[in-house]
Amino acid sequence: MNKPDSTDKTVKDPEKKRRESNSSRTWAKLKRNRAALMGGIFLLIYLICALGAPILFPGDPSAPNLISSLSPPSMENILGTDELGRSILGRILYGSRVSLMIALGVVGVGLLVGVPVGLISGYYGGKIDFIIQRFTDMLLAFPGFLLALALVAVMGVGLKNTVISIGISMVPLYIRLVRGCVLTVREEVFVEAARAVGTRDRNIILRHILPNVMAPITVQTSLCMGTAILYAAGLGFLGIGVQPPMPEWGSMLGSARGYMMAKPHVATFPGIAIFLAVLSFNLLGDGLRDAFDPRSKI
Repeated sequence: MNKPDSTDKTVKDPEKKRRESNSSRTWAKLKRNRAALMGGIFLLIYLICALGAPILFPGDPSAPNLISSLSPPSMENILGTDELGRSILGRILYGSRVSLMIALGVVGVGLLVGVPVGLISGYYGGKIDFIIQRFTDMLLAFPGFLLALALVAVMGVGLKNTVISIGISMVPLYIRLVRGCVLTVREEVFVEAARAVGTRDRNIILRHILPNVMAPITVQTSLCMGTAILYAAGLGFLGIGVQPPMPEWGSMLGSARGYMMAKPHVATFPGIAIFLAVLSFNLLGDGLRDAFDPRSKI
């Protein structure tokens, strides 16, 4: 029993050094990518707004004030007010918290379900792989937003159901991505060496395969967070996502569509917030993809 353990440790040491070297190279390439840095700056501002919303706007963002309804931007209300006289700035700041919760919840569902299933499918193959991939193909036959829309229609509206619905639409993306990576990694020499000394399949998957597929998973997670915010905004715009009075960017756009010509500021600023949040995650995801690619010269 002791011999496989010591041999397995010997196998892991060069692998660990290689991963540390790759991490240093990846970080250096990421710092040279201006688009990724811009995305990181936007993302940092977004996180500050989400976490510091009670400090930046101490009032109640859902408190109506009909006297000042549809007021244009001014010193009192920097971004103006909506049809109920609520501060658009305050609702955008608090809406960033809702969007961040949705994005984290969605990628959580995708990671907890899609990654383990993809690892099992790619490592074992055979009938297990066939069944999982046919189920994945069935989910991928539906456009992601349409699948989330159908699931929300079945389960009902609300924050929780929105997260679950969008998360399920992301699961097949993780399954297919992880499976493809595992099919390549499982043929590597260090995996064969670990298998030859009698290492259990669970340890091979967790210690040798999973760390080597984390790079594409990280990229996919960044891109999925932007997509989750976009999908949530789309559901909110249609009125079947997060429900009022909870501030959410999509529902703000939905309630402002009747005033877009007369009072364009009501819809413009929530739209800009959605655009910048999705852009920040996409730029960072593209930068991570280029940084993790060994063929990239950035």
